[in-house]
Amino acid sequence: MDDIKKLRRRIDEIDEQILRFLGERSKVCRSIGLLKKDNNIPIIDPYRENQVYRNIREKASDFGLDVEQVETIYRQIVNMCSSVQESKEKSE
Repeated sequence: MDDIKKLRRRIDEIDEQILRFLGERSKVCRSIGLLKKDNNIPIIDPYRENQVYRNIREKASDFGLDVEQVETIYRQIVNMCSSVQESKEKSE
């Protein structure tokens, strides 16, 4: 039972790291949103999104992860970051 507790604590630590990275990604997205606003560039960039998904699919496969599941997660992350950029654009 102690082994399970240790492993669960490790999962909690990993979850915290994931959230920290999501926060960092969100900050970078805000900065990109401001630059896009200043340069009249649309928030949504389908070409860039496709690059991200292509890259993620390749890396997910390299790590032995289910490519479709990882892409689903990343689509949510990209949507979150697009929303961050759009809300930054509207607030300024």
